[in-house]
Amino acid sequence: MPKQVDHEQRRRELTEAVCRIAAASGLEAVSLGQVATEAGVSKGLVQHYFRSRDEMLVYATGYLREGLERRIAARAGGATLRNLLAALLPTDEEARTESLVANAFLIRALKDQAVADRFSRGDALLREAVAARFSAAQEAGELAATLNPMQETDILLAMVAGLSQSLLLGHHTPASALATLDHQLAKLR
Repeated sequence: MPKQVDHEQRRRELTEAVCRIAAASGLEAVSLGQVATEAGVSKGLVQHYFRSRDEMLVYATGYLREGLERRIAARAGGATLRNLLAALLPTDEEARTESLVANAFLIRALKDQAVADRFSRGDALLREAVAARFSAAQEAGELAATLNPMQETDILLAMVAGLSQSLLLGHHTPASALATLDHQLAKLR
């Protein structure tokens, strides 16, 4: 009887290899051959699932977004604004790896419209989610009612991006980054 293969699972395994390579060496190091070596499969098998490096990289952007969504869902317990923002920070090894890979893709998005479009859609969804949580916190009386939710969302997301970069570079610890986030949120009450 022929072996049953879960094709989507196989794509995910190959994409995990892409992410390991990108996190360690950047996207320049990602090739069909390197992915095959990293995943312990033949290059032909990689080509069966991805016709080209570009196709593989575009697929990987969706995989990254799904990973971020899972991390947010797992860590943003209670659906508070603070928990959502904290879930965006690379405070553990898994989140650090995802952040390194996302930064590598950000550079690619500057010259690859398909990747840029995926980033734009993801950023828009994230901005909407944070703004919704901000508005809910205002309605609950947790944040000042006079604040503009979209403007404050942009500021908070920019701050989280900067804290993420500082965490990756070792300029902040997870505790100090979270303390900075808490300080800013306290100013919005």
